[in-house]
This record gives sequence, C-alpha cells and structure tokens, in this order.
Amino acid sequence: MKISYDSDADAMYIRFSDEDIDHSKKMDDFTILDVNKKGEVIGLEILSVKERNPKMLDLQVKNMACAQL
Repeated sequence: MKISYDSDADAMYIRFSDEDIDHSKKMDDFTILDVNKKGEVIGLEILSVKERNPKMLDLQVKNMACAQL
C-alpha cells in the first residue's frame, strides 16, 4: 500500500495494488475509486482532505515512516 498527498490539490491517494487501473468510479463529490479489470478496488482518491478530516494527513506521515524502515 502506498499513500500520497498533494497539498496543492488537497487530495490524498491510497494505492492498494500496482495493477493497472481499468476505470474509475466516483462515489461522491470527495471520493473516487480506481478499479481493475476484475472489478476490485486498487486505489482510492480522497478530495478536500484538510477541510473534511485533517487527521487523515497522519496516514501519509505514518506511511512515509514505514517506507524508510
């Protein structure tokens, strides 16, 4: 799993798999799922992170710390 955050867009992306994305599915105004050919969710984009839930940014910091181990 890889977590990234774009501060300019205030968007977080969580990638669960390195598989190719077949299509994306908008769940609501703030959430987009990336799906593979088998219909499995392989990525999640969350928009307006700071506005909606600033604590989500802690996920990126923890992910970065784990990646450095």
